[in-house]
Amino acid sequence: MKTYKTRSTVLFDIIVNLFMIFTIISCLVPFIYIFALSLSSPEAIINNEVFFLPKGLNFEAYKSIFTYPNFFNAYKNTLIYTILGTLISLFLIVLFAYPLSKTYLKGNKVFMKIVVFSMFFTGGLIPNYLLISYLHLTNTRWAMLIPFAINPFNLILMINFFKSISNEIEEAALIDGLNYFGILWKIILPLSQAGLATVGLYTAVFFWNDWFNGLIYLKSSQFPVMLFLRNIVNGTSMVGDAAGAVDKATIGISIKGAVIIVTTLPIIAIYPFLQKYFVKGVMIGSVKG
Repeated sequence: MKTYKTRSTVLFDIIVNLFMIFTIISCLVPFIYIFALSLSSPEAIINNEVFFLPKGLNFEAYKSIFTYPNFFNAYKNTLIYTILGTLISLFLIVLFAYPLSKTYLKGNKVFMKIVVFSMFFTGGLIPNYLLISYLHLTNTRWAMLIPFAINPFNLILMINFFKSISNEIEEAALIDGLNYFGILWKIILPLSQAGLATVGLYTAVFFWNDWFNGLIYLKSSQFPVMLFLRNIVNGTSMVGDAAGAVDKATIGISIKGAVIIVTTLPIIAIYPFLQKYFVKGVMIGSVKG
């Protein structure tokens, strides 16, 4: 059936498209500018000649990063925290969310209220540190993985996604002899790829970007790459060592740009592969409450 657009709908589409273009440009311009800074010569940076394209192509900032002894170790730590943390988080969230999606179970409302309460109120930094310390998790990688495995927002998103799956499917599986673990593994999870991808993406971004918890709970050999980036941005790691005859601050800007690019690109590269699941997962997970 052919549809005809009125003048108002065409105007609305134009406004929406212009807004989206403006949003995309607002996100891309800073990233392109940082990338250009990371590849520019110190002289071009001093003279403010860098904008979209690098001036005086220079790879010294990247060479300084890759030769820094702790960079690859920090990168390895971040990969461990991101991959392992996402898997642990998805496992625990699925086991927690599936029972809570069944409103007929006793205690469902009580646990849901506890989950919602935990979204708005926390114990605070000192009680959290004391708890993790008493559990002997400090100075171990588990301090980054276990305490932050279940995010209340992601849990509610997954609960609502499970609620969107028809109960008749489970009833038919029960008649065929499957137990609830079999239903969850063989039926629910294959139908929940969009929800799992959405929650997994949120969780992976959290573990990839997290540096504050690493600063509190870990020793230096276990630091993630974002903490490494934070130290460079604060000028405490590499600027002084990398600086020579040229201006230290200028080299520092170039190195900061290079580190931002190197640490940001991998997590950005995941988005295109999960985009087809992302919108569907968020929309379905937000409909029911």
